[in-house]
Amino acid sequence: LQKSLKETFGADKYSRARKEVLTYMFSRPMQMALYFCTGALEDETLFHHYALNVPFYTHFTSPIRRYADIIVHRLLSASLGASSPVMMDKEAIQKQADHCNDRKMASKRVQELSTDLFFSIFVRVRA
Repeated sequence: LQKSLKETFGADKYSRARKEVLTYMFSRPMQMALYFCTGALEDETLFHHYALNVPFYTHFTSPIRRYADIIVHRLLSASLGASSPVMMDKEAIQKQADHCNDRKMASKRVQELSTDLFFSIFVRVRA
């Protein structure tokens, strides 16, 4: 598959863009991760990370990137006793998680539409 993809990418000025679009399209069917408040869910199997095969998983990046990461950093810091407790109840945290999920889904949809547009142009030019 990788060899076939490399041949499809080509070596012209659009090869990098084709690579990004096609790689994205192949990974698109994967289930998107969702933010949630663990206190709002009773089923701990929902905390499982499928690809890593670990029963409990928390993901975050630098807190300068996304608001969801700021919340995770604050909650982890408070749970470790490194900072004061976060003054949000689980319903408020879940509401923030839902909002972050909504924005992430909207962003993903725009990216998908952009990819579809590029792919349509790519197919038209190649035909």
